[in-house]
Amino acid sequence: MQQIRRIEFHTGSREERLPDFAPDFPYIATRAELDRYPERFVPWHWHRAVELFYMEGGALEYNTPQGKALFPAGSGGFVNSGVLHMTRPQGRGEENVQLVHLFDPALIAGEPGSRISQNYVLPLMAAPQVELIALCPGDPRQAALLQRIRAAFFLSEGQPGYEIRLRSALSEIWLGLFELARPLLDRPARPGRSSEKVKALLVYIHEHYAEKIPVEALAASAYLSERECFRLFRDCLHTTPAECIRSYRLQMACQMLAREDISLTEIGRACGLGSSSYFGKLFRAAMGCTPSAYRRKWQDRDKTGRE
Repeated sequence: MQQIRRIEFHTGSREERLPDFAPDFPYIATRAELDRYPERFVPWHWHRAVELFYMEGGALEYNTPQGKALFPAGSGGFVNSGVLHMTRPQGRGEENVQLVHLFDPALIAGEPGSRISQNYVLPLMAAPQVELIALCPGDPRQAALLQRIRAAFFLSEGQPGYEIRLRSALSEIWLGLFELARPLLDRPARPGRSSEKVKALLVYIHEHYAEKIPVEALAASAYLSERECFRLFRDCLHTTPAECIRSYRLQMACQMLAREDISLTEIGRACGLGSSSYFGKLFRAAMGCTPSAYRRKWQDRDKTGRE
C-alpha cells in the first residue's frame, strides 16, 4: 500500500496522476496521510479510475458538484469515474487517515461488451446522478460493505493468487454498491450540470495561474459567456472564479514553500500573488500563519521524516 502525502496531476490537467497504475492490472491501494498534505486539503480533481475509500481515522469532507458529505472514522464510500471532487480533513483531535482503492472497472467487468459490463458495471459508471455513494456503519448492509472495503486493503500482495482474490473482493463490493444505487439509477439526472466544461475551466486556471486571468478569457477558454462561467462555478464548485483562482495560486505557493528555497518575492510572483507583502497578507488570511512560518514547519517536517 502506497503512503500518499500529496496529490499529483497530469501536465496541463486536473486529472490525478496515479503512479504504478499498470495496464495489465489497473489497481492501486493508497494510505492517504491527510494531515501531511502541504495545502491542508485535496484540491478539485478527477480520475478515470473509480474510488473506494475507508476512513481509518479522523474525519473528511467530500465536495462534488452535487453537494457535500462528511465522512467520520469508520465510514467510507464510492466516487464514480470522472467525477470532480475535493476533500478537506475535518478531524482535529486525531490523525486523519484515509485508505483508498483506485481501479479501472474493466478489472471486474472483463471484455468490453461482456454481460457483466452491460448489466452491472456500465449502468453505474454511466449514471451522472451517481457521483458519490456514502456508506455508514450504522446501516447493516452498508457496514458489511465497509468491512469488505477495509479487509481488501490487507490482502497480501506476496501471496499466490493475490490478484484473483482482490478482483473477487472488488466484484463483491461492486455488486453491493450496485444494489444500494438502484434507487439512484431510476432518478433523472439533475439538469444544468456540465462537468466537462468545469474541467476545461480548471485546466485553464492550472495553465495560466501565474498570469492575470480576466473572467472573460477564462469563460472563452470553455466557449462560455461570463454569466454562464459564473453559474458553473457557483453550481458545480460552490465558489466564484476569483476565489477558485486565488485558492489554486495559494495551493501552488504552499507546494513551493514546502519544497523550494527561493525567496518569498519570487514565490509570490511565480504564483500570480504579486508582491511579497500582498502575498503574505493573503497567505496569513488563508493559512493562519506567515509564509516563512509555513516554510519552516513543512521543511522541518520533511527533514525529520528523512532522518
